[in-house]
Amino acid sequence: MSGTDAREPVRAFIGSFTSAGGRGILTADVDASTGALTVTAETAALADPSFLALAGTVLYAVSEADEGAAAAFDVTGAVPRPLGAPVAVQGSGPTHLAVAAGHVLTANYGSGSVTALPIGPDGALGSATDVARHEGSGPVAERQRGPHAHQVLPAPGGSWATAVDLGTDSVRIYGLDPASGALRPHGATALRPGTGPRHLAFHPAGGHAYVLNELEPTLTVCRWDAAAGALEPVAETSVLPEGATGSSHPSSVVVAPDGRFLWAAVRGDDTIAVLALDGTGEKAALVASVPCGGRWPRDLALDPSGRRLYAANEHSGDVTWFDIDAESGIPRRAGAVEAPSASCVVFG
Repeated sequence: MSGTDAREPVRAFIGSFTSAGGRGILTADVDASTGALTVTAETAALADPSFLALAGTVLYAVSEADEGAAAAFDVTGAVPRPLGAPVAVQGSGPTHLAVAAGHVLTANYGSGSVTALPIGPDGALGSATDVARHEGSGPVAERQRGPHAHQVLPAPGGSWATAVDLGTDSVRIYGLDPASGALRPHGATALRPGTGPRHLAFHPAGGHAYVLNELEPTLTVCRWDAAAGALEPVAETSVLPEGATGSSHPSSVVVAPDGRFLWAAVRGDDTIAVLALDGTGEKAALVASVPCGGRWPRDLALDPSGRRLYAANEHSGDVTWFDIDAESGIPRRAGAVEAPSASCVVFG
């Protein structure tokens, strides 16, 4: 499989839940020839750093707590060094963050909101400039009594950010003023009630997005219009093979750099679904389902070359890596490293 960026990663950073035995943020060297991870350092300076984002030499992390926070770390040294104290996101249970227009955006699951935090000249975070609070609910009473923003991600084209809300079966579209840090609600795309959208990923060509649903094991294919800032659902497909039984909760979705394949992590079933995408990016077909290498895969990540896939298996406490077959897109397990209560992986 060819990637748009053939460089090999030098280091990886692994987030974890300290409240469940995780060791905070782990730093790992990456073997260029095998993809193997070797943990070299750790820091517990932040509670429950469940999701990470890297921007140059600064690593950003959420603290997924009732009084949620985000923090910045300088990663030029062997051990991530905090850049100031954690900053309150003015929301609860932040589960995801991303860098956009000189700010860090957080998706706050517990409070159903999105927060903008300005990035200073040294990479440190400032106090929140805006908090956009969602409203609404869904038909699954135990999970959708109110809004639950689960992911926030800049969209192709540079003008918009998407916020995936599990509680309201919707994807919200925001504009972000880079000068003031104000979040401007632009629109909302309704998905099928009760599906519980969790994460999305964009096609590398920029014209489609793939929304992975947690409450039903399905993937919703959407057209993305960057000029209009509009997301349009066009199809839905299962991420489980026919005849699969038991309770399954999809978690993370990634797309190949060449746009030929998509992979989705499925917790409960503890598999990685492999879907082939057609040349337009509008049709997705399940072609295989392979074991994730552990239990409860919370996150998937491709290395920058696009040749290897990594699964953060939360309940088995490991990160497993896979070599991807260039023709079929099917991942083949190549190794694993211990990472208690692992929740995400990013590369730098």
